Amino acid sequence: MKFELEKRTSRDIYGDLMLDLAREDEKVVGVTGDSQMMMRMTKMAKEFPNRVFNVGIAEQNAMNMAAGMAATGYKPFVAGFAPFMTMRACEQLRTFICYPNLNVNVIGGMGGLSASTEGVTHMGLEDIGITRSFPNMIVTAPADGESAYVIGRALYEHVGPTYMKIFKGAVYKVFDRNTYKFEIGKANLMREGTDVTIIANGPMVALSLEACDILAGQGVNARLLEMPCVKPIDREAIIAAAKETGLIVTAEDHQIYCGLGSAVTEVVCDEYPVRVVRMGVKDTFAESGDHYELLEKYGLGTDSIVKTVLDAVQNKK
Repeated sequence: MKFELEKRTSRDIYGDLMLDLAREDEKVVGVTGDSQMMMRMTKMAKEFPNRVFNVGIAEQNAMNMAAGMAATGYKPFVAGFAPFMTMRACEQLRTFICYPNLNVNVIGGMGGLSASTEGVTHMGLEDIGITRSFPNMIVTAPADGESAYVIGRALYEHVGPTYMKIFKGAVYKVFDRNTYKFEIGKANLMREGTDVTIIANGPMVALSLEACDILAGQGVNARLLEMPCVKPIDREAIIAAAKETGLIVTAEDHQIYCGLGSAVTEVVCDEYPVRVVRMGVKDTFAESGDHYELLEKYGLGTDSIVKTVLDAVQNKK
């Protein structure tokens, strides 16, 4: 199975979502830290100039402003670069949004290695680990722009703090918004399988689907779970995978620590211990380059998934 790159990026589709929500609900507002254009909120700003606020390069202020708006009944979406949303404004997000359980949706653009030529300062490789450590927080990582639209709508309907990780450039299109299903805390079964379960999110979903086809040709029957919601995570799907396949491989565009792989391992250790092999950026700062070339370089391309699964299955036998 081969996929084509999106004709419009996740950020473009997020801009559509914001305009649609703003037209439907006068309480929806946008807040950015000098990233209105980068996060494609210009269309909303043009139609609703009094409902999009640019605080400048001051993400801490953006979070505090959003907290105040949510406390008075508005429904703010705070959008910007993933590392600045989750690291520069970490204390404000934790203490002034998550602690009082306010209805603020945070969007981290340039997630994972997708910051590409922007370099390591702009790469969101720690965002899932940071946000999933906060009580009350819902944490999501869509596979593409179409699924991001559906997930963004679901987060808008949820009451409480949320985080969604999206990407800078076009990623491989996997889903259609008219048929994609998302439920907070639930995985999507993409392939049935009995030898091993691959659990992936973000751009690793398309690459994992490609890997499943190659593995099938080599006699390996791989189950694939898309895990768009990292917190709360689908414990039932993970436990079933552990019991029924006896081996799990996780794949994510994130540091190897504290992300999807760590969350899956926690469930497995608690409930039904089996081997979990985690694929992610292995405790290093990445260099600049094309998103998919970087995934290849850091051992996250389709061939790397195939090799990792084959080695794990062989060791299992």
